[in-house]
Amino acid sequence: MRRGANLDSSFLKLSSESIMQAQALKVRVDALSEEAHGVRSFKISRLDGMDFERFEPGAHIDVTSPSGITRQYSLCGDPECVSSQVFAVKKEEQSRGGSRSLHEEVSIGTELQVGAPRNLFQLNDGASEHILIGAGIGITPLLSMAYRLAARGARFTLHYFARSEAHAAFMTLLTRAPFDSHVRLHFGVRRDALAAELDICLSEAGADAHVYTCGPAPFMDLVVDTAQKRLPADAIHLERFKAEPANETGTSLASFQVQLASTGQTVKVDEKTSIVDALATIGIEVDTSCGEGVCGTCMVDVISGEPEHRDHCLSKAERASNSVICCCVSRSRTPVLVLDL
Repeated sequence: MRRGANLDSSFLKLSSESIMQAQALKVRVDALSEEAHGVRSFKISRLDGMDFERFEPGAHIDVTSPSGITRQYSLCGDPECVSSQVFAVKKEEQSRGGSRSLHEEVSIGTELQVGAPRNLFQLNDGASEHILIGAGIGITPLLSMAYRLAARGARFTLHYFARSEAHAAFMTLLTRAPFDSHVRLHFGVRRDALAAELDICLSEAGADAHVYTCGPAPFMDLVVDTAQKRLPADAIHLERFKAEPANETGTSLASFQVQLASTGQTVKVDEKTSIVDALATIGIEVDTSCGEGVCGTCMVDVISGEPEHRDHCLSKAERASNSVICCCVSRSRTPVLVLDL
């Protein structure tokens, strides 16, 4: 069971709120660094003086900015470092307040609130080699992977695509040991030449290699298309840091029923209501964070029924099995969807 428990709804609501409060940490910004044009890194430590728990490479955290807006950012420091954590933020031109607040309203000593690490973008320990392919701010989760792989002496290559060196983050770190011998830089690659460049990046991938990619959606889509010519789908992993338009195929029902497996209770989900909001009307609180199907906080196991997946975080295998659903954005293709709640 990914979310919820076989308990009465009042306890579920209390438990959910308690978990969210327990996971929230007060932190202090100890260092700021301008890593590239429009990209700033933040080094944080806990206000209570305790260590952070170790995180697995590829993990992200919720960060609440001074504006009160919460967004998800990948941890890009050494996973073995427990005294501090590092995340980086690109100042978006069309910022809705999150990235702008972190760039303009945070200085050394500023206190923030962050959540516990969550990971939907993990290294595969069984891979013979790891090929990391990032673009722009997409370098961040790959950097934590590079730390782990370098420490293990694993076989890996990190391909980093950016508009120019000025737009490439963490260059000082990437161009020195232990990363410099593994990093391949690709600056100013034209859009019409990108497919050929990616094909070269993957040309020597072994049969048991795994590929990990993060960056703008069109870039990742091209990485996936290129990698699938050489590797099985389950050997290709991606992390989206921004929701794309929902994949509305028209096959979902305008309204449907969600049933709780624990009690048999049902609630109607109409075309203007999310599953999360519908469940809240009967006292069932499902934890959410991004509200866009990116972070995976609201995943719930499916007992029966066929979801229509509109998220951006489930793997192809999870989508095909219909065993889990992201309740903040996804819908149903069947009149009744039974959830493990």
